[in-house]
Parts: sequence; C-alpha cells; structure tokens
Amino acid sequence: MGTIMIVDDASFMRAVQKKIVLQAGHEVIAEAGNGDDAITQFQNNNPDLVLMDIIMPPGPRAKDGIEALKQIVAVNPAAKVVMCSSMGQQALIAEALKSGAKDFVIKPFQPQKVLEVLSKYA
Repeated sequence: MGTIMIVDDASFMRAVQKKIVLQAGHEVIAEAGNGDDAITQFQNNNPDLVLMDIIMPPGPRAKDGIEALKQIVAVNPAAKVVMCSSMGQQALIAEALKSGAKDFVIKPFQPQKVLEVLSKYA
C-alpha cells in the first residue's frame, strides 16, 4: 500500500484523515501542521501521496497550502498532492488544480471520497 503525508493546521483534522488512511491499509509516514513543515517533510520522506489543507497559517516559505503545493511540485513535478478544503472555496480549489494538485476532497471528510483518492493516487 501507499505512503501518505497529511498536512493540516488542525490536529483533529489530521487525526480524522489518519484514521481513514490507516483503515484503508496505507501508511502515514509524515504529518505537518503548516506549509513550511509540509515542504520539509515532503523532501525528507518522499510520500506517495500528500493530503493537504488549503487554508493554513502563513510561514516564511509558504503563506498557505497552495503556496506549499507549488513548492512541492517545483521540487518533484511528479508529486501527487490532493488538496482538502471547506465548502465554498471553489476559486481556491481551481487555483490548486492549476498549480499541480491532482484532486481535492471537501471537508468535512466523507470517508468514501478519501478512500477514492487513496485508491486512485496511492
């Protein structure tokens, strides 16, 4: 099964995603709470798939999930990143897809949709 990195500033949301990922038989090899940490963790762990929140607190290297996505794709153009967002963020989802995201999942998470992207990309 695949190796997964989960990126969300809310530890509760990371826990929800982690439970779904583990129940699907995948391995969570890294977690990050902001875009800067996501870039570093991606470079250190090279996961098969990244599940990343769009809205996160800004840091010195990445102001949000889209900026982190762009930097991850710059490091590895083959990176598989699936963005996570709340309802009503269609413009941000469109920007993420243009920036290299493979797909998106809407919060609150529907386990079936998360399982679909896991089976498709991990």
